Amino acid sequence: MSIPNRFGPILLAHSYYLRYDEKQVQKMRPYAPLATLIVTATLRNKGFDVRFFDAMLSAGVEEFAGALEGIRPAAVAIVEDNFNFLTKMCTLRMREAALDMIAAAKFRGIPVVVNGSDATDHTEQYLAAGADVALIGEPERSLEDVLVAWEAGVSDLSGIPGLVLPGGGADRPVPTSTPSRPYLKDLDALPFPAWDLVDVDRYRSAWRQRHGRFSWSVVTSRGCPYRCNWCAKPIFGTRYVQRSPADVAEEVRLLKQDVAPDHLWFADDIFGLTEHWITSFAEELAAREAQTPFMMQTRANLLTPSVVKALRESGAEEVWIGVESGAQHVLDAMDKGTTVEQVRSATQALKSQGIRTGWFLQLGYLGEEWDDILQTRDLVRQERPDDIGVSVAYPLPGTEFFNIVQEELGHKRNWVDSGDLAMMFRGTFSTSFYRDIRDLLHNEVVTGPSADTERRWTSLAERALSVRSAR
Repeated sequence: MSIPNRFGPILLAHSYYLRYDEKQVQKMRPYAPLATLIVTATLRNKGFDVRFFDAMLSAGVEEFAGALEGIRPAAVAIVEDNFNFLTKMCTLRMREAALDMIAAAKFRGIPVVVNGSDATDHTEQYLAAGADVALIGEPERSLEDVLVAWEAGVSDLSGIPGLVLPGGGADRPVPTSTPSRPYLKDLDALPFPAWDLVDVDRYRSAWRQRHGRFSWSVVTSRGCPYRCNWCAKPIFGTRYVQRSPADVAEEVRLLKQDVAPDHLWFADDIFGLTEHWITSFAEELAAREAQTPFMMQTRANLLTPSVVKALRESGAEEVWIGVESGAQHVLDAMDKGTTVEQVRSATQALKSQGIRTGWFLQLGYLGEEWDDILQTRDLVRQERPDDIGVSVAYPLPGTEFFNIVQEELGHKRNWVDSGDLAMMFRGTFSTSFYRDIRDLLHNEVVTGPSADTERRWTSLAERALSVRSAR
């Protein structure tokens, strides 16, 4: 790698192209990449000449190559949106896009930095594709240090914490990691995302054409203190650190002024966490006249009646809960730390305050049998969530779940896209069986029980019995 004698623009990019994921194209709920935009704003505040390439609504990698030709950047940083659950799924199609972007930059002799969940899980693959350095963990300070070094003509980055460097030379034949970098503690010190670099009108048009209103994303925290054994946390870990309610409310005020969304999606793993934070946030929003309807996600055990009331007062319109299963022994096997009764209570509390309720459900976890699936179905029938998202158990590196099933994994270890739902270990049932369950559970929510759904459940029960008999 050669370092430019005179540093020019830095191109920030991410590799989530909506058009490469058919399921998400059909949903058409695009959000600008928060993590990428926060890093962009951080570098800009440090005096770097930053440019931004937004893959989300792009026609494809070819547009990124065109941006390279037009900008001729001194360096490219592919920083994924580490707050976007779609990015954290580490799908093969988006990995291909990232590797193609690296190749496009290297073809033009441009040094490349990468950061993201997939680049953390498969660092050697990204370095082999040509990336000059991978940032491990939060990218803001590590990226700045790398760019400062390169700008000074320093190619030896081994003294910078939080990196993985490629091998190949006599002194470093294999990739090596530098010491880890401590997590950020003061999130209020970070700038607001550089949304002025986003083609907001394009997002607004996509949302309003499909949904009649325009949604935008905000994040109030980093990390999650809970330890569900299937949940991967390669970037932010198991700590939990929050911005102050005032800082978040000020961002919302400025968003209303500059971007004018009709709705917000709080992309935190857990929004608010405590009644005190949520109540304070409601007060800060009211003081700024910045109330905006929003959607967020949390855990059933946190949704006490007083918390739900505080959420309604802060503007919550829809709350998503990680329900996962209607069978308590499955939740216990996951180390979920919640109970079925807490799910019932939380759902009822949300409904009592007029807040829409969404459930995330997960099929196929270790030890789940047909009767457990029926318990999940019955829980849906009894509590009637307004919407559900159904997935199957997906072993990702760095999790206890992955370690348990690792020997069962074949060549395919990632889904192709978000609609894949492939079983990649020896579960109780097949991929096609779980896809049928997913479709039936959605029917339960949309139309409720019917003669047709009962017939299909009966058919699946017969298939399940045949699987059990064949063991």
